Amino acid sequence: MSKVELVTRKSMQIRPSGRSTDFIAPSFGYGCLFNCGYCYMKRHMPEGLTVSKNIEDVLTAINHHSWFAHSDVEKPNQTHDEYITYDIGCNEDLALHYKYYDFAKIVKFFTYHTKALGSFATKYVNPKLLDHNPRGTMRIRFSLMPQKYADLLEPGTSKIIDRIMAIDKFLTAGWDVHINFSPVIVTEGWEQEYAALFQLVDKYVTTKDKVKAEVIFLTHNADKHKYNLDHGILGEELLWRPDIQEDKVSQYGGTNIRYKHNLKDDYIRAFKSLHELIIPWNTIRYIF
Repeated sequence: MSKVELVTRKSMQIRPSGRSTDFIAPSFGYGCLFNCGYCYMKRHMPEGLTVSKNIEDVLTAINHHSWFAHSDVEKPNQTHDEYITYDIGCNEDLALHYKYYDFAKIVKFFTYHTKALGSFATKYVNPKLLDHNPRGTMRIRFSLMPQKYADLLEPGTSKIIDRIMAIDKFLTAGWDVHINFSPVIVTEGWEQEYAALFQLVDKYVTTKDKVKAEVIFLTHNADKHKYNLDHGILGEELLWRPDIQEDKVSQYGGTNIRYKHNLKDDYIRAFKSLHELIIPWNTIRYIF
């Protein structure tokens, strides 16, 4: 069983994001108790999870930052029309790790805040989150990929259909809900698989005017590739494709691999074309 360690979070650095959120907040936790083959967190921390004992300090840092950031961040923008948005789960899956936190305190902070909105992505449908009503001031982003790929790459996570069917439930409970198509996997037959995924989204999401999306194509890492092979983690035939991938230096200095630039442009066009054909109501906030 993975080790969970309680720590006092010391760094309160808030970094610009500009993609799924305006900023990345200090982490409540670091690591993940899932074992997804592509997970960027697992590149840095293959095992275990550290959990902050001082979540009040993190919330205080967000509060102080938001009062100054609100004058610098132009609104509306693609992250939100009004609120300054903070990714509060960049380094973990908050829905999965729910039991380690006083989640009511986190929800209360954002519910009554006039400037800040908290956002996190998840692969786990946690029904306990439905006990909280953040009144639209917290965004949950359900990560989706074809179930065929998730069976290999996301062991132990919620089924894709369950994530899709949770969207309306969370909207009704007062959450802001978006879709996180991430990572997009390119392999033989991928367009047909994503078309089928889009059809499921169209069928089961009824509150269509409120659900937007972000799209992130796969990046991988040579060290993570080796770790996966050494530890019998499945799915490298989908993740490690040097015939269609090239080196990429991340915005934080790490060396990873991504789909070759000229090919990726074609893949993005194909994805957007299918998406627009099947679920045009699901506005893509950004894609890369």
